[in-house]
Amino acid sequence: MPETVLVVGGGYAGIAVAKALDDVAEVVLVDPRDRFVHNVAMLRALVDPTWTDRIFLSYDRLLERGRVIRDRAVRVDGTSVTLGSGELIRPGYLVLATGSTYPFPAKPETDDSAQVMARLHHTRAVLGEAERVLLLGAGPVGLELAGEIKAAWPDKAVTVVDSAPDILSGRFPDEFRAVLRGQLDELGVRLVLGAALDEQPPSEPGDAKTFSVTTQSGKKITADVWFRCYGATPNTGYLAAPLTETRLATGHLAITPELRLPDQERVFAIGDLTALPEAKMAKAAGRHAEVVAANIRTLIGGGSELTMYQPAAPGISLPLGPAGGASYAAEVGVLGAAQTAALKGTHLRMDSYLTLLGLR
Repeated sequence: MPETVLVVGGGYAGIAVAKALDDVAEVVLVDPRDRFVHNVAMLRALVDPTWTDRIFLSYDRLLERGRVIRDRAVRVDGTSVTLGSGELIRPGYLVLATGSTYPFPAKPETDDSAQVMARLHHTRAVLGEAERVLLLGAGPVGLELAGEIKAAWPDKAVTVVDSAPDILSGRFPDEFRAVLRGQLDELGVRLVLGAALDEQPPSEPGDAKTFSVTTQSGKKITADVWFRCYGATPNTGYLAAPLTETRLATGHLAITPELRLPDQERVFAIGDLTALPEAKMAKAAGRHAEVVAANIRTLIGGGSELTMYQPAAPGISLPLGPAGGASYAAEVGVLGAAQTAALKGTHLRMDSYLTLLGLR
């Protein structure tokens, strides 16, 4: 009988490692969602109705031999996994790939794709009526959302507020930030940096309600709708002892160079929940999956020489709508709008995930 590999989490990292091991193990993928969500395209799906239904993809063709269970892991102790249904699974190998939560609209707030679609359509209607939009956070999500809104509705007033003195925290060159600031200025996006708000807006994010707020530096901002564009939280609350010993104060998990949990020979962690010093992106999740799949293959085959993971150097492709944005990687430097649109902005890497899920 082949070894059982249980993958907890069906996001970018989880589907990649499950697919890679389907031919050598009895793979079981557990995720509470009814469909895979292509979060890379969530912000486009918010403003463009032709994208809204496209980003929810079936798991049905992901595995040829393994199976996908729609359920939630409620207790994981390293040797066994208890699901919400009460089912207990004792796998030979365990891969934790439960990712992170993030405020809507960057990620869904429910596991039901129909409800998420309805929320996207409703929020798009709210945006369509709003004249002024406030975005809190000048990181990748805030800037990308600003670009998407201005691409869909060029005449809307969009203001981005952040307490940081510049856009995009992280190890990016000044030239990269300058290219983005130039494009944001051309789009008419107002950046209010270096001071937080005195208090949060009085309405819920995404709700239609005109309000005024003031920054700690005294700038007054009036808007009709706002969104929170910060606050990723790793999903590790289901862990039980002894795995809880690897959880840091941030909620991330400490891992070894082989992407195993310390002192756990057969328990691996990949994706956003890891404490690796790199940006939490789908591309990085895919690289994690490659390393873990190779290591589990080695262990199943009786080998002991495992692959070590090297955290990625700083790099990003940040679209500002379908035709704008900038990219950076150390090996190529800074790329502008046209190259970023070709790399990511127009297609948002949809084709690669349709292929991975067996849908094309």
